Amino acid sequence: QLSPEALYQQSIAHRMQQLQTSYRFLPDPFEYTKPRQYKPLNPCSVPPSFPQEPPRIFDNAALFEKFELETLYFCFYCQQATYQQYLAARELKRQSWRYHKKELKWFQRHEEPKECTDEYERGTYIYFDWEDAWCTRIKRDFKFDYKYLEDEFVA
Repeated sequence: QLSPEALYQQSIAHRMQQLQTSYRFLPDPFEYTKPRQYKPLNPCSVPPSFPQEPPRIFDNAALFEKFELETLYFCFYCQQATYQQYLAARELKRQSWRYHKKELKWFQRHEEPKECTDEYERGTYIYFDWEDAWCTRIKRDFKFDYKYLEDEFVA
């Protein structure tokens, strides 16, 4: 039979082993965050048969990888301050688009820059004209100041 001290040490060792095992199976933050309550931007009366919340499939990041560029731009510019805007921005960045905070537009290199410094690069860029034509255009000899480059997007 074990002494009380030995039983205590065995109990401590067992608890430490349980803690170490449980540490390996910590939940992902998305698994334990409180479900969000949907708040429509422009509330209005709709028939009960009309969906009351956007479908949850649009919270799936993998879905945004399948969207065409125009759809990503729509999500970014027309669903502001939503998780969908964040997912669209993330996917645009993955496709080498960069957001210019002063111009409020997405840019992508059309060719290698003609001039590159620590503060900016100059060259020909494709950009998305969301204000006037909802299409991509080319901007030649554009100076992209890195201080206007958006590095993070927060939903």
